[in-house]
Amino acid sequence: MSETEIVMNRGVESKPLRAIATMASYLLHPVFLPIIMTWVIYMITPMSFVQYEGKLSLVFIQIGVATIFFPLLVVALLKGLGFINSIFMRTQKERIIPLLATMMCYWWISHVFKNLDAPLVLQVLLRGAYWSIIVLFLCSIFFKISMHTMAAGGMLGMLIVLMILSPVSMTVPLIAGILIAGASGTARMLLGAHTQFEIWTGYILGILVMLAAYWYLV
Repeated sequence: MSETEIVMNRGVESKPLRAIATMASYLLHPVFLPIIMTWVIYMITPMSFVQYEGKLSLVFIQIGVATIFFPLLVVALLKGLGFINSIFMRTQKERIIPLLATMMCYWWISHVFKNLDAPLVLQVLLRGAYWSIIVLFLCSIFFKISMHTMAAGGMLGMLIVLMILSPVSMTVPLIAGILIAGASGTARMLLGAHTQFEIWTGYILGILVMLAAYWYLV
């Protein structure tokens, strides 16, 4: 490991900056991105959800349970049993079981909404999220990448898909997405959680996987 990487892995020394970065890392944790992006899709293209009129809350509950509740439950159990040290799963070894469990949850919710003939944008989001977990799992066997920036890249990929499909101007959402993605990566760098390679690889793979899901489904 180079001297630059060693310094980077220690992170910033300033306690206020570390506190802000830690808070940002929790708020922008990858587990929250699917439900947040479902809400964003609904706000940008509400007509896509017209088939769920009167049942919209059920859509959010199903996605929330599959992508937040069960993955966090698995992580909490593993942490309680001492298999992992942190919900951020800082080592490759710590990621294996949580990613496998999350993969099954994401496959299930993607399969459910595909069979329910969900709107294309929602199918792309859920399929892309599922594929992202697979890619993250496979990469974790060989090297570490940032889960935060991969999720942020998936968010940007989804915004690009919305730009393709939606007649609504996507300038403001895209700028907001870039700023949020930048904040996520910056927070991980300030905490010394990742090298630049791990950060940028996450961004790139996240965008590519979401675009691949779109091209597969259209």
